[in-house]
Amino acid sequence: MSSEQQWSSRLTFILAGIGAAIGLGNLWRFPYVCYDNGGGAFLIPYVVALLFAGIPLWLMESALGYRTRAGVPGSFRLLIGRNTAWIGWLVVILTVILMAYYSVIMAWGVNYIGFAATLAWGSDPEGFFYATFLCLSPDIFTPGGMNWPVVLGAVISWIAVYISIFRGIRSVEKVVWLTVLLPWVFLIVMVVRGVTLPGAIDGLAYYLTPDFAALTRPGVWVAAFGQIFYSLSIGMGIMIAYAKFLPDQHDLVRSGFLICIANGITSFVAGIAVFSTLGYLAHTTGVPVPDVVQGGIELAFVVYPAAISLLPLAPGVFGILFFLMFVTLAVDSIFAAVEGISISLQDYISTPPMLLSAMVSLGIFLAGLIFMTEGGLYWLDLIDSYYNSFAILIVGILEAVVIGHLYGAGRLRGFMNASASHPVGRWWDISIRYLVPAVLIVAVATNLIARIGTPYGGYPPLAQAVGWAFVLGTPIAAVGVSRLFEGGHGTDGHAEGLPQPEPADAGQVIRD
Repeated sequence: MSSEQQWSSRLTFILAGIGAAIGLGNLWRFPYVCYDNGGGAFLIPYVVALLFAGIPLWLMESALGYRTRAGVPGSFRLLIGRNTAWIGWLVVILTVILMAYYSVIMAWGVNYIGFAATLAWGSDPEGFFYATFLCLSPDIFTPGGMNWPVVLGAVISWIAVYISIFRGIRSVEKVVWLTVLLPWVFLIVMVVRGVTLPGAIDGLAYYLTPDFAALTRPGVWVAAFGQIFYSLSIGMGIMIAYAKFLPDQHDLVRSGFLICIANGITSFVAGIAVFSTLGYLAHTTGVPVPDVVQGGIELAFVVYPAAISLLPLAPGVFGILFFLMFVTLAVDSIFAAVEGISISLQDYISTPPMLLSAMVSLGIFLAGLIFMTEGGLYWLDLIDSYYNSFAILIVGILEAVVIGHLYGAGRLRGFMNASASHPVGRWWDISIRYLVPAVLIVAVATNLIARIGTPYGGYPPLAQAVGWAFVLGTPIAAVGVSRLFEGGHGTDGHAEGLPQPEPADAGQVIRD
C-alpha cells in the first residue's frame, strides 16, 4: 500500500477514530442514561462495560480491517470465508439506514444555528419545534408535504459531508482537526458557562449523586453495555474501513485504548454541561430538576433552547455555539460512516472513489427524504428505536461469535499483540467469545419482552409491523446483496478487486 493510501500519522488516525466514536449520543444520551441508572454509581458498570465490551469490540473491528486491508464485507470474506460476507453487507445496509435519518437530525441542527441567533423559538420551544418548525402531522400514516427548510438543511449538511470525504483519507485527515477539536472547544465553553450559573449545583447533584442500590438491578448493567455499544459506533464498520489504511506495525492496542477512553471522558464532560444547565433551568423556572430532565431529541431541541433563552448574558451566542457543536459532532459521525460504506464498496465496484462517495452521499440523502416530510419524525423515532433495540445489537452478536469462535479470538489477539507495546491478555478472548455475546443476547431478550408487553411509542400495529420488517428484513436483504456481489467470483475466496493479504501472511489469514 502506497503512502498516499495510508494515514499520515498515528495522531490523525486517533483523531479520526475519536471523531467517528463521539457523536450526538455522547451529548444527549449518556447524561440521561447515567442519571436514570444510579447517577454517579452508573460510572462503575460503565467503566466495566468499557473495559470488557467497548474496547474489545473496538479492537476486534479495527484488527479485522487492519489484518485484511479490506472494507467490511471484504474483511469477513477474507478472514473467515465467503459465507460470512453477508454479515459485512448487513453492517453496510444498516449504516445506510442509520445515516438516512441521522443526517436529518443534523439538518435540524443546521436550521437551529440560524434560529439561535434570534432565539426564534420564543417562550415556547416545544411548540416551535413540533408545530412551527417540523409542522408535525397528526399521526405516522399522515406524511403531509415535504418540510423544505429541513430539506435545505440536509442539502447543506451533505455538501459538508462530501467535502470532508471527496478525496478519501486525505480529506478526512484535514477535516478531523476541525470536527474533533472544535466541538471540544465548544463543550468546554458550555461547561464553564453551565457550572457558573445559579442552580447548577442542583443539576449536577442529580447527575452524579450515586445510588449504589441501582447496581443490584440487572437493567442498569445492560444499560451500561448498551451505552458503550451505542456511543463507540460499534457495528457500523467505520473502524474496519479506517484500519485498512494503517501503516505496518501500528500499535492498534494503544490507539484503541486512547480513542475509547477519550470517548468516555467526552460523555462524562457533556453530562456536566447538560445537567449544570438543566439545574439552572429548574432554578429559574421554580420546578424540580427531575421535571426538566429529558434525553434524546427533546433535550437538544426543546429543553436546551428553553435554558438558553433564560441565560442572563448573550443567550444567542451560546445558542449558536451549542448548535455548532451539535452539527460538527453529527458531521464527523456521518462522514466517517459514509467513508466506511464507500471503502467497502470500492472492494467490489471499479468506480473512482470521488464519484463513488458522491453516489453514496446522494443515495443516502434520497433515502432520507421520508424523514423530511411533515410526518417524518414519527418514522425517525420508530426506526431508530428498532435499530438500537435490536438490529445493531444483533450485528454485535454476529461479529463476536464469528470472530471469537469461527476465526478464533486468540489468533486475532496474537496479530494485534505483535505490534503492541502493552499486549492485551486472555481477558480479551473471554470478552469476545463469551461476555459480549451473552450481554447482547440478554439486552435483545430484555428489549423483546418489553416490546411485546407494550408496543413502542403507542404506534398502531401496522407501524410496529414495519419496525419488525426492518429488523427481520435487513438480514435477508444482506444475504441477497452478498450473493449478488460474492457469487460467481470463483472459488479462491476473493471477489474481483478485493485486496488479498500479503503472500507471507495469506496462509495464516485464510487457512490457520
